[in-house]
Amino acid sequence: MTAAVESSTQPTGKGTGPGAGSPEAAPAAEGAPTVSFDTSPERYRHWKLEVDGEVATLTLLVDQDGGIVPGYELKSNSYDLGVDIELYDAVQRLRFEHPRVKSVVLTGGLERMFCAGANIKMLAQSSHAWKVNFCKFTNETRNGFEDATRHSGQTYIAAVNGTSAGGGYELALACDQIVLVDDGSSAVALPEVPLLGVLPGTGGLTRVVDKRHVRKDRADVFATKSEGIKGRTAVEWRLVDAAVPRGRFDEEVRSRAEEAARTSHRPADGKGVALPALDRTESGDSITYPHVEAELLRDQRRVEITVEAPAGAPPADADAVREQGADYWPLALARELDDLILRLRTNELELGTWVFRAKGDADAVLAYDAQLDTLAGDWFVNEIRHYLKRTFKRLDVTSRSLVALIEPGSCFAGTLLELALACDRQYMLAGVFEDVDPGADPASLVVGTANDGAYPMGNGLTRLQSRFYAADGELRTVLDRTGERLTADEADGLGLVTMALDDIDYEDELRIVLEERASLSPDALTGMEANHRFVGPETVETKIFGRLTAWQNWIFNRPNASGTEGALRRYGTGKRADFDVKRV
Repeated sequence: MTAAVESSTQPTGKGTGPGAGSPEAAPAAEGAPTVSFDTSPERYRHWKLEVDGEVATLTLLVDQDGGIVPGYELKSNSYDLGVDIELYDAVQRLRFEHPRVKSVVLTGGLERMFCAGANIKMLAQSSHAWKVNFCKFTNETRNGFEDATRHSGQTYIAAVNGTSAGGGYELALACDQIVLVDDGSSAVALPEVPLLGVLPGTGGLTRVVDKRHVRKDRADVFATKSEGIKGRTAVEWRLVDAAVPRGRFDEEVRSRAEEAARTSHRPADGKGVALPALDRTESGDSITYPHVEAELLRDQRRVEITVEAPAGAPPADADAVREQGADYWPLALARELDDLILRLRTNELELGTWVFRAKGDADAVLAYDAQLDTLAGDWFVNEIRHYLKRTFKRLDVTSRSLVALIEPGSCFAGTLLELALACDRQYMLAGVFEDVDPGADPASLVVGTANDGAYPMGNGLTRLQSRFYAADGELRTVLDRTGERLTADEADGLGLVTMALDDIDYEDELRIVLEERASLSPDALTGMEANHRFVGPETVETKIFGRLTAWQNWIFNRPNASGTEGALRRYGTGKRADFDVKRV
């Protein structure tokens, strides 16, 4: 059963209905279906997950009739957002539910076909916003491969069993090793420029030169050679690590997977922790989880998000932490925030300002942070910390205006202070709301040890280092106050908030700020915010989300790609694109 969408030829961020293993759809306020990121292995339509001791295999065998919206067939192992939602779910489950898995082999389930990349008809018929959100999510998922290899001891190996083109090769590039079958026909390719008039959308250009160290002139040839590169030449150019005849292919892949497993720090006897379906309640104007609540103020184009501190002390020890499993507060928080960010980002395009509050006991947050520090060597706690890191990173690259409000009863401390630091602005009440609760404790915030390295941004810096970039003295002064409850005046003096306001000015100032934000061009705000959030050094990650994505967004809007006579629209029609030849 597939739910209807507004248009069979224009995905708008509204997805499919429940299908046999497809991501479910839930009714939105207007009655249209909306994309959900809920799935599980028994419901997968496009991926097969198998675990054999220390090695897991993820096999891509796309159901060509299983598109997340109608209007195209997913032929030749091409993918859309629904395929990638399943992949993201599998990567998460491998980290949490399979601690004994030390190597992950990614391969194709079709004969002589690894993956043909993102489905072209899907891209051609999609709205600009759908294309951009699709590319952003797939980028984040591929970054997750590398994060798992680097921090979780799960090495990803691409077993490229046939043609690997465009996004298919980008899947392989996100793996630590690439083994290509050498059969005289199978090749790796990035054909987007010559065939579609766009760029590889999930990091291909960046990873080829920055990760695999392909010489730039060869990279230029490769990215304009639609048929790709085969066999020994692909190895010589560093596009793959090995090219192996079909008769020895499986043996070579298994050998590499077992060798990588021998170097892993994952526990040989670890017991996995299940990731059950989230406890989420939705209405037309709210999304609520046990620890996170979002109020959708559509008339003001704003979301009010409240995060709650844990209700009590952390469990006694590592065994008790694992016993709590997915209910352990830091993991529950990461899952709920992650799901909310994805749902808002994909389904609520007009809610351009997200306002964050945190309420509860700051000491309880800091107690959990202390436990995360103490148990950092435990595989499960390690996974939780990196999941929180990835969730905060997802917020960093979200094209929404982010504002934190620090008020009486707030608990922006340690891990939760990262939410405020991720915001574009922070406003703090000096004192209390005299007309509401004159006896309340004044607002405060606490810099914790978690703010000094536990959750680095994509640029490799902490959010405090990014805030005080090239101002080491100011940063040191802030870190010297670690653990203290800082009042509004103190936080303002240290540079931790944008503005401290008293009760008389607070509401009026915020109203003006939020109304002004809503009146500005969303396009200009997206560009401005993206430039301000990432200071300092560039990394592969920031290049993919910044330089490459910015160019791709521009190209997606250009007639040479997306116009009626552009390459993306004319691909497969037998007609050549009619390019405007002026360089811009």
